[in-house]
Amino acid sequence: MGRVTVQAVLFDYSGTLFRLEEDDRWFEGIEVDERQVDVHLQAELMRRMTAPTGQHVKMTQKAHHAWINRDLAPHLHREAYLHVLRESGVADHHAEILYGLMIDPLNWTPYPDTVGVLQSLHQQGVKTAVVSNIAFDIRPAFESIGAAEYVDEFVLSFEVGAVKPNPEIFEAALGRLGVQAQQAVMVGDSDEADGGARALGCGFVLVHPLPTSLRRGGLRDALTDYGVRL
Repeated sequence: MGRVTVQAVLFDYSGTLFRLEEDDRWFEGIEVDERQVDVHLQAELMRRMTAPTGQHVKMTQKAHHAWINRDLAPHLHREAYLHVLRESGVADHHAEILYGLMIDPLNWTPYPDTVGVLQSLHQQGVKTAVVSNIAFDIRPAFESIGAAEYVDEFVLSFEVGAVKPNPEIFEAALGRLGVQAQQAVMVGDSDEADGGARALGCGFVLVHPLPTSLRRGGLRDALTDYGVRL
């Protein structure tokens, strides 16, 4: 149970509210090291494209710089992920196609309880913010499912110039919402990145970035266990 009344909930985006799901059509005709992409290779490529932390391929100094700063600028994001795909054995033109699909927010799938949880919090007067390490605008994803009106603030790393777990991005979210850290809880799939909110005094709830079909009520359950009524 939360020790204080929760006045705001901060949400991560990828693996928390939405997930970039595998789509077999994206990989038709694509080869990795001259072999067709099977289900295992497909899953590994998706993991490398969406894992919130870590380094998954060999990198030059230039590529490493782009990788560690990828969520601060669109051009670095593009450079970093094209490098990951190429180093994974994907040909240049196919890497460009896959990257374009990845950064289209309409290709991301919401978790089954995303809309309901955001709507319930909004109706109760609990403020919400999406706090994401990302370098492209994700607002259209929320608009497409009718949930944008339930989000008070979008605090995106490439717009505010700070990435989780840097306290500055959480401070920006709390400041915009007008809520003290002790009255807020951060929900995310990365203890390292999202859990950085604890340094400011925020609560933290961990969810697992399972396929959307396997995590039907994860947000609701996690927040209810923390003491948030939904």
